[in-house]
Amino acid sequence: MITRFYAGAGGNTLLTALGMDPDRYEVWVAGVPGDDLWERAAAEGVHTVHIPGFRDVITLADVLVLWRLVRLIRRERFTIVHTHSAKGGFLGRLAARLCGTPVVVHTFHAISFHDQMPRWRRALYRSLERVTKHFTHAYLAVAPRLALEAVDQRLAPPGRVEVVPSAVDLAGIPGGFDPASRRILGVPEGIALIGTVGRIIYQKAPLDFVRMAALVHEWYPDTAFVIVGDGPLADEVRRLAADLGVDVRITGWRPDAARLAAGLDVFVITSLYEGLGRALSEALAAARPVVATAVNGVPDLVEPGATGLLVAPSDSSGLARAVGWLLDHPEQAAAMGRQGRVRVRTAFSQDAMCAAVDACYRRLLAFPG
Repeated sequence: MITRFYAGAGGNTLLTALGMDPDRYEVWVAGVPGDDLWERAAAEGVHTVHIPGFRDVITLADVLVLWRLVRLIRRERFTIVHTHSAKGGFLGRLAARLCGTPVVVHTFHAISFHDQMPRWRRALYRSLERVTKHFTHAYLAVAPRLALEAVDQRLAPPGRVEVVPSAVDLAGIPGGFDPASRRILGVPEGIALIGTVGRIIYQKAPLDFVRMAALVHEWYPDTAFVIVGDGPLADEVRRLAADLGVDVRITGWRPDAARLAAGLDVFVITSLYEGLGRALSEALAAARPVVATAVNGVPDLVEPGATGLLVAPSDSSGLARAVGWLLDHPEQAAAMGRQGRVRVRTAFSQDAMCAAVDACYRRLLAFPG
């Protein structure tokens, strides 16, 4: 059960569904209709259920969504309900409780509430997640700091959260700089290309990327900037870029986004909050030098000076200085990229993730290994 079947949490869920042993598990995925990954999941044999009326914000229709989930679980008699994301986690675990599902597992991809929210909404989300703590047999988290935060916020009991790094589809990602991706992005040699990949939404702070780009371009004129993705703030990005006199290209949604990241000279994430960052993992898998905001689980992957550089969130000038340092020190930047590639390709494989999930399920079902 997942809220939105796209991006980081969606990609994790899809790779889990596809990677589990079909002789042992019959996997279904249920969630909000209309997202990017439904078609691929269905084409590869996963049972998919689009829940009518399900949205990623709290509405009165959620009572009907809960009823539909209860009907689904009772009809199919699932042995395990594994929930992902905040709202999917709440409704899915509540439905599983009402149906007496033997095993209920929840994965933390991020914390659903944060300081940028109104206080009442933050308190509501925290309370709802704490309620479902009593309906959950095991917890997984995609990063150690995220696991610690879940315990600190009393969303899970101490000692009950297992860290399972979110897998990356490594087969489609080059192991280093990819000239073909650079040609697709239309940037000639001799121009340093700085970019990011992701939805253009508030969480990702895309306006901070534009402000960073304007400063970097002022200091390093032979640079270009790209956002691989789309979203509701795309027009605001274009307006701010025009006001600041910097050209920031927006590609729109691309199914080959992970491959295109391999054509960047520096990969940047400017997120205000982020469980781990799937696009970040994919960029490191391609040995790209990275600059990232030090939020949630990101510092578990980006170790300053070893696998990239970290900056405080909402610090555009700090981001620009970090990008500038990487441009001025290409050998050190390349070394960080290579170390990041080793870390991701060693610990973030689909086989490793699915083996950990399988071991969790077996333990809860008391099956032998």
